[in-house]
Amino acid sequence: MRKILLLLTLMVPVILFAQLGIGIKAGINLANITNASEINASHQSGFMGGLFLAPHTQGIFGYRTEILFSRQGYSYESNTNTGNVNLDYILLPQLTEIHISKYFSLQFGVQLAFLINAKADSTTSSGSSSSNPYGKIMDYYNKFDYGFAGGFEVHPFKGLLVGARYNISLGDLYKDPSSYMTSGGAPPSFIPSVDVKNNVLQIFAGWIFGGASKSKKKEQQQQQQPQQ
Repeated sequence: MRKILLLLTLMVPVILFAQLGIGIKAGINLANITNASEINASHQSGFMGGLFLAPHTQGIFGYRTEILFSRQGYSYESNTNTGNVNLDYILLPQLTEIHISKYFSLQFGVQLAFLINAKADSTTSSGSSSSNPYGKIMDYYNKFDYGFAGGFEVHPFKGLLVGARYNISLGDLYKDPSSYMTSGGAPPSFIPSVDVKNNVLQIFAGWIFGGASKSKKKEQQQQQQPQQ
């Protein structure tokens, strides 16, 4: 009896795993911020990776929820400083999928983001360099962000997937200066004087286990049956 219970205990997670469609993904980020021409902001490369859940569906519409680590930010240049800002986020995309075919799907939805770390590296015009020269740098940033995400995925072989996605933030990256600046002070050179927001292009590859890949295999078998 104990062996049977143990076997059932082991089988249930396996069955759920197969039906839900759990996957991993990783890739590169091409990140930037909006409205930052005054500091000559430019793209900053980073990386992303994490897990996702894609419940199996036979219809056109599906659902995707993810949890990702994402390093993004921007490079900047002012009269006295050049450098880059690295921002580490935990992203929680909640997406609707439109399955154009079993090999191609579109995705769109909303995304929440939580800032977990920030770092600014700078080089002055005199050639000296510094890392995190502004003390508690996290005090400058809003820890919570939100926005939209949209992109596509291609499923060329079994559980393999490749795709691209564009994330558009609606929340302000930096806090109101009055919340961290003392009277007569000036913000760091990497902070624009206007509200800026994150924009990130993600290019990734991954693998989905269970439901989705098994569903494709079943469809292929059904298509072959009439020919036999």
